[in-house]
Amino acid sequence: MPHISYSELKDWVFCAFYHKLTRVDKLSGFKGNEYTAFGSAMHSVCEKKLLEEDVDDDFFVQEFEKNLENLDDEVDLKENLIYDMMGQGNQIIPEIADALDNYFDKGYEVLYVEMPLMEPIEGEDYKFKGYIDAIVMTPHDKKVHIFDWKTCSWGWDSRKKSDKMITYQLTLYKHFFVQKLQIDPADVETHFALLKRTAKQNRVEFFRVTSGPKKTQNALKLLSKALYNIKNKRHIKNRLSCTAGYGCKFYRTKDCP
Repeated sequence: MPHISYSELKDWVFCAFYHKLTRVDKLSGFKGNEYTAFGSAMHSVCEKKLLEEDVDDDFFVQEFEKNLENLDDEVDLKENLIYDMMGQGNQIIPEIADALDNYFDKGYEVLYVEMPLMEPIEGEDYKFKGYIDAIVMTPHDKKVHIFDWKTCSWGWDSRKKSDKMITYQLTLYKHFFVQKLQIDPADVETHFALLKRTAKQNRVEFFRVTSGPKKTQNALKLLSKALYNIKNKRHIKNRLSCTAGYGCKFYRTKDCP
């Protein structure tokens, strides 16, 4: 059965034609950079921290260097940025355990780390694919908490924290997690955990994201809309995404004139 992930859904929302070029035609899209290498290395660190395994400074550096080596040769790496990131990562690491303890101040129990999802989507011949970074339970109220680690510079403002498309990641993860384990969605809460490279203090920040029935319904409607268009080969260009933000690498190329 074919599958779709949150990242693929996000590509489709960005631009259906970009989705076609990268996901259907298999042209190379975004290839990663120093920031993605840093994020992957920090995820590895957080996984070990959550499992209360020893993590020294060398582990982060080795993971970061490994991820940099795995980047495409065409990526133009900035040595000064990499040097700064080495120090920033090692400043974040000591704060991870304390931030977890402070956020879940009545204690928590680790249930899963990097939990895979491959769940059928109701009414579709597709499955939803994903990996949940971490799932813990707070014993005092028996609540289950899903959270996703996100690396960033100084943090997220209120607009980004409530951005519909960003928060839909956790909404969909919660829906399919609940479906997978057959548990009451009222017993599951969702959170982001920010790992802030350039912050001077509070370098690790947890915050809750609401993922109630209405929001879940809206996220699933968007998922169904995307699948309908993908299956019917409707690849309409979103001109607003051509130059917005970082822009699209295919803008005004032979692949997207």
